[in-house]
Amino acid sequence: MNNHRSRLSAAAFFVLLGTFCVPPSTFDVSARVHAQAPAVQAAAPATAGSARLWDGRNEAYETFIRAADIDRFEDVPIGVTHPRRAYFKPDGLVASVAWKNIPPGRPNGFWESYKSEIAAYELDKLLDLRMVPVAVEKKWKGETAAAILWLKPIHPWKEMEPKPKPETWARQVVRMKMFDNLIGNPDRNAGNLMVDDAWNLFLIDHSRAFVGTNALPFKMEHVDRPFWDRMLALDEPALAGALGKWLDKSTIRAILSRRDKMKSTIDALVKKNGEAAVFIQ
Repeated sequence: MNNHRSRLSAAAFFVLLGTFCVPPSTFDVSARVHAQAPAVQAAAPATAGSARLWDGRNEAYETFIRAADIDRFEDVPIGVTHPRRAYFKPDGLVASVAWKNIPPGRPNGFWESYKSEIAAYELDKLLDLRMVPVAVEKKWKGETAAAILWLKPIHPWKEMEPKPKPETWARQVVRMKMFDNLIGNPDRNAGNLMVDDAWNLFLIDHSRAFVGTNALPFKMEHVDRPFWDRMLALDEPALAGALGKWLDKSTIRAILSRRDKMKSTIDALVKKNGEAAVFIQ
């Protein structure tokens, strides 16, 4: 798993891929998503070629990563945050993790924190998104870091982009944009999109997410109805219960503020284009 950041601005990333533009590209769902019959589920059970090995076993993976001794570290040569790869002893449940020990702060003018990596995973669980790999806090020899499951088998987006996409792809991309808007993640780019052989999309690198503003990083044109219903059900007590160890109260309230701004945006889209043109059922 390339758990590193390849820096591109969000705007440059989407221009690079022709994303959500006309004519439709691999990421533009407007011409395809409502032609799917029956409606498909983006989060399918683990199948051949799937890297989502923790599905239904989150607790076992979390417990192993927290408790297992680290055998060795390996530098990851790409990425401005200088992550490392930590290997466990052979034949365990998990072979290796990305090790990100970024203390909360603004070292490069952007808010960054290892805690944001864990919060993204916990929110993924709360929303049943199943696109963010297991991430836990781990202490080792005086260091405290986010230990993030290193995915296998996995491919970077640039390797998969030229290939034909399955119908499930469009729904996954819609959910990705919704999730990034909810967590205020301005940093989605080609370097932190990973795809397995079953065409499951995985989202990594969330250290700059959970900012304190209500800005929405990405324009929305389509909305996944079941996923949106789960977002609408979020409230402060539920978020505090899941994320309170990693985010302060004002940051949790900013999640709800962005959710409410998303609702205003979606309501305007429905008024302009109609529900059938906006919602994926």
